[in-house]
Formats: sequence, structure tokens, C-alpha cells
Amino acid sequence: MKRLLFFMLFMLTLPLAVVAQKSDTTHIEPRRSRLQIGGYGEVVYTHNFFSDKYLRYTDATNYAKDKGHGRFDIPHLVLWIGYDFGKGWTLGTEIEFEHGGTGSAVEIEEEEGGEYESEVERGGEVVLEQFWINKAWLDGALNLKMGHIIVPVGATNMYHMPTEFFTNMRPEGENTIMPCTWHETGIALWGSKNDWRYELQLLPGLDSDRFNRQNWVGSGAGSPYEFKIANTFASAFRVDNTSVKGLRLSLSGYVGNSFKNTLSATDSQRYRNVKGTVTIGAFDFAYRTSNLIVRGNIDYGHLTDSELITKFNMSMRNDSVSPKQSVASDALATGIEVGYNFFGLSPKLSADDQELWLFGRYEYYDSMFKTEGTIQDTKWCARQRLVVGINYRPLRDIVVKAEYGVGILSKQYNNEPYISVGIAYAGLFNNYFKRNK
Repeated sequence: MKRLLFFMLFMLTLPLAVVAQKSDTTHIEPRRSRLQIGGYGEVVYTHNFFSDKYLRYTDATNYAKDKGHGRFDIPHLVLWIGYDFGKGWTLGTEIEFEHGGTGSAVEIEEEEGGEYESEVERGGEVVLEQFWINKAWLDGALNLKMGHIIVPVGATNMYHMPTEFFTNMRPEGENTIMPCTWHETGIALWGSKNDWRYELQLLPGLDSDRFNRQNWVGSGAGSPYEFKIANTFASAFRVDNTSVKGLRLSLSGYVGNSFKNTLSATDSQRYRNVKGTVTIGAFDFAYRTSNLIVRGNIDYGHLTDSELITKFNMSMRNDSVSPKQSVASDALATGIEVGYNFFGLSPKLSADDQELWLFGRYEYYDSMFKTEGTIQDTKWCARQRLVVGINYRPLRDIVVKAEYGVGILSKQYNNEPYISVGIAYAGLFNNYFKRNK
């Protein structure tokens, strides 16, 4: 009888022992989810202690004592979705809502016979900023990316998330003379190996119709139409080196023709040899230790045939996409910022991953650095900019910013001081690991 009871008890516990043994020997490998969702965004309040009248540069004296104006803004709200198909094939998409997006509504116009009219209710844009498919070889040393991609010329285009610069708004110089964030439909060959990263791109050219004095070629990217005109092509490159610990050195550039890359191309003999070649060279760097960040950039651009392009744009119809303004032959933007993390002096706050950065930034930029022929140099397009402020990071992906800055113009104009506060985030929402079944 005892033997029978022992045998029955053994048979009952055997499955549990097998399950326990299986559980102990099963190796669960953590791996990143194939689907990744993330993004970034920022909300900013700014009070400008200067006039916002459009004549403030034409008649500066009459606007010297204006009280200024305040504004809330949502400069960018971005949703990023990526997917790893396997075997080196990945997808990246990015949808951006600029300045709160855009909207319209249908209203009955009582003063116009009760007609139904659709009206724009708010400004801003909804932009498809990235949509690409990438194939990787050699452990990422060689990649082919095809689709709508970021043009990595300059520091800001490559590092444009709000956690990658100190100020509330993107660095003003690069954001003025170049498209920012610059995105085009094209092909990129890129890769990284050890301390080097490289990228070569083939892109459609810019559109000289939309060049202007204040933004140089900055408005020439993208398209006001339902398609991107590609009568001319361009190329871009970027090389990064991180051989020195904490230091990144980067060189980037762009070259491409811009004239006749439009629906309004001309057959006039006067413009037969006009190419409007845009050439941009940029150097930027970033140095970081646990408590110190130093970042800087210098960008120089040249446009051929700027005088003839100006004359052509001035002759366009009033309802054209052109602002009908003069454009310079050369533009310049340079800047440097330094920040120190004072919470790094406290072991307790450092252990909690909190950071408090006190920073300063200096910029000089001029969208009309040099002009050609009869084109007048618009002096207010050149300015220095000084900014001091703080960045508080309660978490790695969240930052609260506050700053005071001033735009310093030539003496015949009024300087442009302001204060600004904001909050921003950047990161992946589903950066988790799951069981490898």
C-alpha cells in the first residue's frame, strides 16, 4: 500500500517537475520591437520687446517705442513611425505639424447673400517630412536609402530635435539662410564604421522662383504644387568623425542648379545661360563631457546669376509663387553655444539623472552677405544674436527652457530683445523589449 501511494504521488509531481525543468532551461532573449513609435514636440511662449509692424525696418524711428507683442506657438509636433522588416530592410516615416497645423471651416456669409464659404481658420502646415525605405549591408557600413529624406547639410538639419540645442527655437542663422528642416525626395548612400559616418545624396534642385532677400535660398525647397519639379538635380554630402572621445567634427555641403526648376520656366534668350547654381559648404562640431557642452557651426553659400534671377523674379506675375524680391549672391551663418550642467556638481541630483544647464549662445548671420551688380544690400538682413538661458531636464527626454535674447542690428535699426519659455520632449514611446518566442 505504501509503495502504491508513493508511485501515485510520483506520477502526480512528474509533470510539475518537467514544467519546472523546461522553465529553468528556456532562455528568453530580449530584443527590440520591430515597430517603433516616437517623436518630438515643443510649446513656446515668447514676448518680443520690439515692433511687429512690417514697416519697422523702413521707418525704424517711428517704431522705436512700440511696446512689443507676445505669442504662443507650437513650432513642431512630430510623429515618427519606423519598422524593421528584417534582412536589412527598414522603413522610416515622419509627419510634422508646424505651428499647430492648419484647418478650415465652412461658414455662412450673411453679408454676401447667405453664401456658404470655406475659410482658413488657422495657419501652420502639416508636412510629410520623411518617408523612406532603407537597405543595409555589412553591419550598417553600407546603406541605400530611397524616398523622402533629410538633407544633412549644416548642424541644425542633422540635429533638429529640441533636445539637441539649447534655445527654444532652432538656431536662427541656419534656420534663415537654408531650408530647415531640409527634406527632399531622393536617394542616399550612407554608412558608419568605427569613428566615421558618411552620406551622399542625389536630390531634385531648389526652385529659384522662391528665393528672397531675408531667407536667401531657404524657401526654395519642397514645392507649392502637388508634386516636386525635377528639371534640375543636385547632390549633398556629409562626413562625421568621432575619433576623439566626446568630440564630433562634421563637414557637409550641397551643389545644384536652381533656375528653370519651376512651372514658369522661360525660353527667353536673355536667360538662356542662367543656371542659378547653389553651392553651400558647412562645418559644425559638438563637444560633450558629463557637465559641459560646446557646439558651433559656420555655413557659407554662393548663388550664381543672382542678379538675373532677381530680375526674372521681379518680372513674374503678382499671383505667382515668387515673393518678387532681390536675392544675394552670398550668404553666411555662424554660431557657437556653451552650456554647463550645474546639477552635475551634486552627486544626489546626478544619480537621479536630473540636469540644469546654464547656457549662452552667439550668432552672426547675413542673408545678403554679398550682392551682385545692381542689387542693393539690405542692411537689416545682417544681425548678431546673443542669448542666455537655462535648460532643466527632469528626465532624459523632457526639457524645460527659458531664455533672454537680443538681435543686434545696424545702428539705423532698432535692436530686437525678447524673452522666451517653453517645454519640449523627444524620444521613442515604445522603446521596450519583448520576449523572443
